[in-house]
Amino acid sequence: MKILHEIAKATKVTQWIGPADVTVSALVSDSRKAVAGTLFIAVKGTKVDAHDFIPQVLAQGCTALVLEKLVEVPSNVTVLLVSDTSLALGELAHAFYDYPSQSLKLVGITGTNGKTTTTTLLHDLYTGLGYKVGLISTVVSLIGKEVIPSTHTTPDPIALNALLADMVVQGCSYCFMEVSSHSVVQNRIAGLVFKGGAFTNITHDHLDYHGTFKAYIAAKKAFFDGLSKESFALVNADDKNGMVMVQNTKAKISTFGLKTHSDFKVKVLENSFNGLLLTVNGIELWTRLIGDFNAYNIATVYGISQLLGSDSTEVLTVLSRLESVDGRFQFTKSESDITAIVDYAHTPDALENVLKTIENIRTRNEQVITVVGCGGDRDALKRPEMARIACELSDKVILTSDNPRTEDPAEILKQMEAGVGAHQTMKVLSILDRDQAIKTAVSLAQPKDIILIAGKGHEKYQEINGVKHPFDDFDVVKNYFTKLKK
Repeated sequence: MKILHEIAKATKVTQWIGPADVTVSALVSDSRKAVAGTLFIAVKGTKVDAHDFIPQVLAQGCTALVLEKLVEVPSNVTVLLVSDTSLALGELAHAFYDYPSQSLKLVGITGTNGKTTTTTLLHDLYTGLGYKVGLISTVVSLIGKEVIPSTHTTPDPIALNALLADMVVQGCSYCFMEVSSHSVVQNRIAGLVFKGGAFTNITHDHLDYHGTFKAYIAAKKAFFDGLSKESFALVNADDKNGMVMVQNTKAKISTFGLKTHSDFKVKVLENSFNGLLLTVNGIELWTRLIGDFNAYNIATVYGISQLLGSDSTEVLTVLSRLESVDGRFQFTKSESDITAIVDYAHTPDALENVLKTIENIRTRNEQVITVVGCGGDRDALKRPEMARIACELSDKVILTSDNPRTEDPAEILKQMEAGVGAHQTMKVLSILDRDQAIKTAVSLAQPKDIILIAGKGHEKYQEINGVKHPFDDFDVVKNYFTKLKK
């Protein structure tokens, strides 16, 4: 329970109508949950304006509203007018849950690729260092080892602050969270106090939402614009937009990289399916993680640990013991020595990085067979590009369905096929059924060959027409490997 005038101090109210000493039992932005005792914040969404549901909310007994525009209400109803209800929602949620981010060392990770791996490695690193740690990622949220299923990269402000408050109550010292571009634009992180933020990279993605690459960059940059002078901002010096991110930040700026001069410099000495041998600021480190992209993830994690003041030797010791993240270059071998790799690579850049990693490891005495699809209701411009990259860096390619969602999967495949060059058609198959596509890849593979199954990674489902059907790339390929023995 909170008194309205106390939590309202957290946001800018332009006009207050009605009593100020209202008791608030919960914050809601879903009109169906607005009942007596709740504070309803009417947020304008991309498809629905919650202001349209005020009559319904009042009929359900709600008597406290936060609005962007004044509407006629009974005299017993309190109305707070604000310029942006989505911003107010985040700020009020933070206040309602007693400003939980101020009691944690909260670090946000943003970028196109690497967010999930980096946050997960940070969680595992600080757990290994002896702390109780919170994690908010695409795959899962954790309070210590307690699993809280994730539905979005960044939860809505009410759920997010409730989760952070639980972390505080349960004794977490740190929380590492993915910060998506959507969450920045939609003010889902409004009001939060970050100890620091890190930028991994930025490539072609989410243009279906942001419209232009420039707008996508601006959304990522806005996260760093909001950091305080007491926080740190760590950026990838090898990414041409790295320093763009911190042009207007008040935070202390640091850099990491593999190619250019940086504060936290990593060099790859050896790269194999057994792991990576690196130097991290001149100190040798062996890690079980694989590929240059994971060298970047290690650089990010190490840089953050040093900016948080952790002991370098202890950090490197724990990093050497960490395992790869589910669905991120996760591999298995058949008894006939065929390697299958499952990776979440669902953008052109991510797919290219994974295939180039395989290129650097392979002996050239084997073929690389890539199974790849593109999700529906997402940026269609990347579909031919994904196919083009797969063809250029693979010996055989099977184009298939990913999560078609509400789109026709056959039409998605047709758009991907536009990226296949005339000289490459002989090595490309289009198989709509993803299970059959993986089965075909296994049947085509010979001993020593490498199969890459890209796009879905950790996901345990395939979404078709709004229904999530159980489907796990890793389990499917292992099942077909088992059948090879029979």
